[in-house]
Amino acid sequence: MAYIPPHKRHSKTSDTPTPIPDSLSPRFKQTLTLSGGNRRRNHSASSSSSSASPQAGKIHYAAHSISRWWSSPTGIPESFRLEPFSCELNERKSGGKPLILACGGGEAEIGEEGEMPWVEIARRIETDIVAAARRAREEVVDPRGEEVKMSFVARFGKVLFHGDSSVCLNSIKKAASAGEGAKNRVHKTFYTNVSDEYMKDIEQLVIKKVGLEFALEKEHYHVKVLDKHQPDSTISCKCTVQTDGKLKAYKIELNQVRHMVVDISCLYKDLDLRLMLVTKKKLKNLDDEVENGINKLISSAVIDSDVKGGLRWPLGQESATERFSIIVVWHTKYKLFRCQTLKLKVRHADRFDYRTSTGEVANEVTLTPTEIGDQLRSGNLETSNLADMVQAALKMIWGNFLSYTMTP
Repeated sequence: MAYIPPHKRHSKTSDTPTPIPDSLSPRFKQTLTLSGGNRRRNHSASSSSSSASPQAGKIHYAAHSISRWWSSPTGIPESFRLEPFSCELNERKSGGKPLILACGGGEAEIGEEGEMPWVEIARRIETDIVAAARRAREEVVDPRGEEVKMSFVARFGKVLFHGDSSVCLNSIKKAASAGEGAKNRVHKTFYTNVSDEYMKDIEQLVIKKVGLEFALEKEHYHVKVLDKHQPDSTISCKCTVQTDGKLKAYKIELNQVRHMVVDISCLYKDLDLRLMLVTKKKLKNLDDEVENGINKLISSAVIDSDVKGGLRWPLGQESATERFSIIVVWHTKYKLFRCQTLKLKVRHADRFDYRTSTGEVANEVTLTPTEIGDQLRSGNLETSNLADMVQAALKMIWGNFLSYTMTP
């Protein structure tokens, strides 16, 4: 089934906000800049963080993180080509459409993915998982007593390539058949926004099929804060709405750190696969200045469904004590499903980034094989049991999470 571009993913009758079509994007950007408090807060956030590190607020990778890309099956068949992919967020940032791998050979080639592709994927990532986990475990015991959580997660979406299509395709084909160093030089990103149809398949068919049960449903706001005293880190605050309509942070963490990222272009599937080993540090022992600064920012937020991210700040209150400032906000609604060995989060997120003045509405699905995370945290990394668990998880993912239309 062809991949559905973002601007076609929501009908007008959908309960979720509709992403803006390309034809309306100039008008949308003008409205976004001028509406509500956005223009004021964008200017303030940009100016307040202008002296910060260029890495402030960005995705964080460990010093010796592992990054891989390959295709499954290995090697790109001649019938595959690169096609433009509608991604409004990327187009606003770079001015052009990214590219995706698409099969031009018709139905004749379907089924050539191999009998058990998950076996090959498990074999190729096993060494990386062990190496990344060893390094990550050094963070698990924090000298200040902060809690550090390690997780192995899977995400679903599309690998997007960037650059001229003819040159890019040649380099991708070479990289798919070459060593790891060449593969890491492929200019790509991973786009996790999936269609409404896929979300419905997950909730109505897949959850029951893989033995998951509903655990909880939540709505909350994420407020990402820049601390000028720690410009290379981002403080992430998860907030709920109190009875008086004000926000209150119930969990404060440092942004997720990635120790291993493996992107796999699944050539005969509707979606591609990202596998990650990540850690996240929960902050409990905050000093008074940090705690007071964050609380001041959070409590002054105004909930406003008419602005991207769902939050705005009154003029002059976008920063606190000239040390803390808002850089990103999310409004998220998600459902969590669990079983003994898996955790699945189905999320709708409305985001706004003050640094780039860009926003996006996205559907996202994240699967966490909890037993693998438990094994990695325990430090028992040499047993065949770990390899078996990884292979079993990948088999389940391959058969259930990479296609749009499932058969009951």
